[in-house]
Amino acid sequence: MLMKLTTPKNSVWGISTGLGVLGILGKLVNIPFISDYAFVLLAIGFVLLVLACLLKGL
Repeated sequence: MLMKLTTPKNSVWGISTGLGVLGILGKLVNIPFISDYAFVLLAIGFVLLVLACLLKGL
């Protein structure tokens, strides 16, 4: 049984990409609030992108 994937909306893609970039930058550069939650931001961005591909209309 194969799942049908959908393309995410541009806004969701932009938000998830922005969270991912912030997470990576927070790990590489010491940014006061961002560096403390770098992995969490990256994980939230990835999960948001996966959900947007799995759920129709997101």
